[in-house]
Amino acid sequence: MIPAPLPKVVTRHRDGQIHAYVVDSATHGALAAAAVFRPLADDEVVASVVRHDLERVVYTTLNKVVCLTRVGDLVWASDFEPHSDVRHGHRPGCALSLDGRTVWVYRPDAMAGRAGGDQWVVHDAETGVILARRELETVGHGAFHFVHPVDGSVYLDIGEGQDGSVIVRGSAVGADGEPEFVPFPWSDRCLIDLAPSGRQFMTVDHDQTDVAFHTHPDGDVLLTLPVEAFGYDPETCFVEWSGGYLTDDTAVVTLGGESEDEEEWFRHHLVDVRTGTVGGELTVDVSNPYALVPLGDGSWLTDSADGHPVRWSGAPQPSSPRA
Repeated sequence: MIPAPLPKVVTRHRDGQIHAYVVDSATHGALAAAAVFRPLADDEVVASVVRHDLERVVYTTLNKVVCLTRVGDLVWASDFEPHSDVRHGHRPGCALSLDGRTVWVYRPDAMAGRAGGDQWVVHDAETGVILARRELETVGHGAFHFVHPVDGSVYLDIGEGQDGSVIVRGSAVGADGEPEFVPFPWSDRCLIDLAPSGRQFMTVDHDQTDVAFHTHPDGDVLLTLPVEAFGYDPETCFVEWSGGYLTDDTAVVTLGGESEDEEEWFRHHLVDVRTGTVGGELTVDVSNPYALVPLGDGSWLTDSADGHPVRWSGAPQPSSPRA
């Protein structure tokens, strides 16, 4: 039996603070911040995650990871040694485990100018003690974490710029405190989303020629759809590195390109992942192809003009003429 999912907590960085929003099935429209955290003085936050009870925040800067209480008391901090004076090209990321007991931190040390390659470090969420450390054979600029909704394993998608994208899965930390790290045998696929049931995941080719759906945890390919499957010319159109699972059976795949007038366009197409059938379009008023975030329960997020997330749901619209 799949356990009932916890409400999602998303963060936005505004006015030097971390705003936490609870996304649940009862709330639509613009969301109000459920908690606001103030980082330590002079800290420039790169990424953040807030615990489900809204009592702790974890964030990264270019040189450390920090855990604070809701009232701003320091719980723990861990510096990335040695200190880096490189300001651009590396963005450390963080995630909380499904049970909230561990913090997973991606350190793009190579681009930061530190000795050695990148690292993926697992901290005890209460104490900051390092439970595990994985030396990665990557030179990444940044990475996205995806926490499996059932077994608690954590996926990491590392972006290496023009060199591609590397995906690594870390198993949930057990009683022995030692997760297993499993790299997938690709350097040319970007992880987009995990299905809400956790049974599969979605990737897009780094060259943006197709979208694929894979089994969890092995990564076996269930379905691949090239640009042509959506009725577009692969010479002038591409698959965006965005989209995700609208529901367990329906994925949003975003296609983009340029019109004859050299104006950029993008459209969100729906795919039945059980059959591979390309359906209608999800018509959403957003300014860029990354502004739509499917939530897996039939709804999705966009951002308002003032930076607050907005939750939407509704039936897909019929396909419109293509550019």
